Amino acid sequence: MTEKYGAENVIVLFGAAEAESAGLAAETVTNGDPTFAGSLAGVQLGLKTYHAVEPEFKEAVDADVYEEQIGMMEMVLDVDAIIEEMSSMREQFCKF
Repeated sequence: MTEKYGAENVIVLFGAAEAESAGLAAETVTNGDPTFAGSLAGVQLGLKTYHAVEPEFKEAVDADVYEEQIGMMEMVLDVDAIIEEMSSMREQFCKF
């Protein structure tokens, strides 16, 4: 997709239940696979990444749809930890 549309036009959205899992996935598509086990090992795409519970995503979608599909999860996830982890990944590795 990055070759076809340009990396600056791609946003990756995650929905992992834990901050650490979301952060690992975000690092993979920004800085390259940190485990060096996958096809993105050493590939620094720098893609912009968000989690579905982050305010930027929440504000960009229909409020009723968000509430129906994700709202309940906000009560059981550590949203603050997820936001902190995702913000850190963007600040460190995102190029766009």
